[in-house]
Formats: sequence, structure tokens, C-alpha cells
Amino acid sequence: MNKKWLDFILIILGNTIYALGVVLFIVPGKLITGGTTGIALIMNHYFHISISIFVFIFNLLMFIIGAIILGKKFAITTIMSTFYYPFILGVFEHLFVNIHLANDIFINTLFAGVFIGTALGLIIKMGASSGGMDIPPLVLHKLIGVPISLSMYSFDFLILLGQCAFNDSEKLLYGIVLIFTYTFVLEKVLVLGKAKIELKIVSEKTQQIKQEILKEVDRGVTLLYGKTGYLEKDCEIILSVMSSRELVQVERLVHQIDDNAFLIISSINEVRGYGFSKKKRYLKSTNNLS
Repeated sequence: MNKKWLDFILIILGNTIYALGVVLFIVPGKLITGGTTGIALIMNHYFHISISIFVFIFNLLMFIIGAIILGKKFAITTIMSTFYYPFILGVFEHLFVNIHLANDIFINTLFAGVFIGTALGLIIKMGASSGGMDIPPLVLHKLIGVPISLSMYSFDFLILLGQCAFNDSEKLLYGIVLIFTYTFVLEKVLVLGKAKIELKIVSEKTQQIKQEILKEVDRGVTLLYGKTGYLEKDCEIILSVMSSRELVQVERLVHQIDDNAFLIISSINEVRGYGFSKKKRYLKSTNNLS
């Protein structure tokens, strides 16, 4: 499938999941939240404006401002969320009217956070924006240099306070939990499938281990040169990056060759380059590996 079409489908899916989180958990659970949805809840309470209609008008206004100040590239990546999200939100408002999946406020908070975090993760992963209240922090950053994270959290806090007028203090606390939950899930989605294992091997048999990793596991290795701290002997250190499944195979292989090998295993969020974000390249070696 063409990458542009895949990106388009995932942006649509992200906005659909976001709308489901709002309609199935935030609205029936009477939760408070930040962003455009939080402002829409305030307007719905005081002026009985439909949440989906307000979101459409607000998103359109922010889109125009963002397109003028942030440029054409921003407009292209944001246009789908600007128009599709309020549309699908309106559809779900009518489709799931009076549907309550859970009466417990904590369950609603937890699942709303999972849905919204997953949705935002998919949208951002595709290089797009969810529009709405994502735009003012970007505009402020460009015009006067305000840090994006600072203005985002400030806006969310003010929107939460705005909903406190018609909610009790407990709802405010759950609103904070909701924001932390979807922020946590968002970060996990952004690195989903990209996390790898970094392995360093200190051994007296590095050449043999290196050859076996290259031949049996088909993973690249880098040789680092160091010195032991106690005996001050020069040594080679093998550095390699691999999946967790490959790690099991490499560990077994290393201990078969040198049971006294010293292994350092670390989790890393993402790897870019040949064999990971780019297709592997096989170059002719100058060494005679058997």
C-alpha cells in the first residue's frame, strides 16, 4: 500500500478513536478534560451548543489562523483532523446517545485516557496535527517564543479550571489523572514497534562472537576499544542493536562461546539507520569471514 494512503488511513483512524473516547467515556462519565473538547464541554453546559458543532467551528477558526501564521505545510497536515474529527464526533453523538459502558468515574477516566492517548499517538506519528487547541501553542511559539509544552499545559489547566465552576473538586482531580493518562499512553504509542535492545559484550573471544552474530543472527556489530579497570588490559567491546527476540538468540550464542563474557543490556526507544528505519545493505567485507 502507498505510504501516503497508509498515513491517511491512520490519521482517520486516530480521529475516529478520539471521537469514540469522548462519546463513550468523557461525555457519559461527565468528565472534565483539556483541549478543544474541554472548551466544547464548557460551551455545552452554559449555552447548550452541540459539542460536535462547537468543535467544528473552533477547529475551522484555529485552522485558518494556523494556516496564515504557520504556513502551507502545517495546513496540509492538519486539514484532515480539522474537518473529519467534528464530523465523526457528530455521527457518534447520535449513534451512541444514552450509551453508558461504565458508571464508575475511574473506569471512564482510565479508558478515556487510553483512547485519547492512542488517537493522538497515531495522528502525531503520521506527522499530522489534531488541530484545535494544538494550534495556539504553536502560534505563540512562533510569534513570541513561548515553549510549546509550557503553553499546552497552561491552556489545559485553564480549561480544567473553567469546568470546575459546574463540577466538584473531585472531577478536577480526575481531569488531571486523565491528562496524565493520555500523555503516558501517547508517549508509548509514539515508540511502539521502534523500541530495541542495545547490547555491549566484553569478552576475550570478541572476534569469534562477532563472526557468529554476523553469520547466525544477521545483525551488524561495532567494535569499541577499551581497557579493563583492574588489570588495565586492552580489550575489545562488541556493540550491537537488536530486537528482544534476537537478544535471546545472541545471549545463548555468546555463552556457548564464552561463558565468562560480560553483557550489558539496555532498552532504547528508537533506532534509525540501515537494518532498522532503512533497508539493510550488504557490503563486500575486506575481511575473510568464514
